[in-house]
Amino acid sequence: MADKKIGTITHFYDGIGVGIVKLDRKLKVGDKVRIQGSTTNFEQEISEIQFEHESIPNGKKGQEVGVKVKEKVRDGDGIYLL
Repeated sequence: MADKKIGTITHFYDGIGVGIVKLDRKLKVGDKVRIQGSTTNFEQEISEIQFEHESIPNGKKGQEVGVKVKEKVRDGDGIYLL
């Protein structure tokens, strides 16, 4: 597993495939991440980050941002920088 945890999933919108991430450190478009939890484990590149329904190039520590995810994620899943 990657060693740098950058955030935690706090909510998932199934209909649009978006996970809400509470960030512990910076995340930017283009970063490669692993999302992992008790039943979740996949890698993907961050293609878009949104804050208050606006696309942003990066999220800062402490923000809750929306990211498009390719699989279902669950509350409490960790997101790790690869």
